[in-house]
Amino acid sequence: MKVAIIGGGVCGLYLAKNLAQKENSVTVFERKKTIGKTCCSGLFSERLFSHITEAKPLSTNKIRRAIINFPKRRIELRFAQPFYIIEHAQLDLLVAGLATNAGANILVNEIIDTGKLAQITKNFDRTVGCDGALSVTRKFLGLPDPKFMLGIQAFEAKRDQSDFVETWATPNGFFWRIPRGHDVEWGIMETPSAARPFFDRFMAENGVKTGPLVSAIIPQGLILPQNERITLCGDACGLTKPWSGGGVVWNLRQANILLKNFPNFLQYRREAGGIFGFRILIGNIAKTGAYAAGFKFPGLIPKKLNLDGDFLFLKK
Repeated sequence: MKVAIIGGGVCGLYLAKNLAQKENSVTVFERKKTIGKTCCSGLFSERLFSHITEAKPLSTNKIRRAIINFPKRRIELRFAQPFYIIEHAQLDLLVAGLATNAGANILVNEIIDTGKLAQITKNFDRTVGCDGALSVTRKFLGLPDPKFMLGIQAFEAKRDQSDFVETWATPNGFFWRIPRGHDVEWGIMETPSAARPFFDRFMAENGVKTGPLVSAIIPQGLILPQNERITLCGDACGLTKPWSGGGVVWNLRQANILLKNFPNFLQYRREAGGIFGFRILIGNIAKTGAYAAGFKFPGLIPKKLNLDGDFLFLKK
């Protein structure tokens, strides 16, 4: 089939590679001049390598646990699956090369508005929107926006090979410190209005000096169209983990569900909605409960926990 993929991030490129390998004619439309996401923590669980085996050499550090700080409670969380630090732009470029080698055509500097998207959907048998949090494809389909959070990050020129990340809870999100080997990343995920004031105050209080800030919108809330020829995948449909805002491993698993059901987008919608709708519900309940206990009843939370960073206590 003739397939258009709107957005050249890791999810869109992964789909392009696999669809091209199945002898579909695939074209990726990327709005930026170059491939590579620049604002992302690049913290990926070991499950990434089950989808993209070639990515493991890109890792600069290995993370086995997280320290979570509430005002009156410090919790050590040990991950069932270790996490790896990888520059997201390098990962995107790697998958772009795999997609190109598989026969996909990647077009950059393609500014897609709803008018151009209308023409694309006429010329292609199937269209997949992988165009991020502010998806034009989602707007074209007349779907509502998911909830938006704001992520801000900056980097401290300090080498650190520690095997843990540290976080500090905020009313609606958290600060983080991630040792990336060659430097240290600091960041926050919070509501758009609160993120920058909280971040500036936190960094000043802790005496941390970093380089320039970068930011990105983080969508939260699964939205899938009921359309036979056009669908969404990844951040474009709001698929991120409720407790962390991360999404790549979830996005790649969602992409595999799409590939399994392709070209039946309605069956893909049913299966992906069933799998991730339940996980989002459980994740939101767990996050709400943890925050209520952490801020109001800290003694209820154990000092040490073992959890799965991708699926909490759920089987994958």
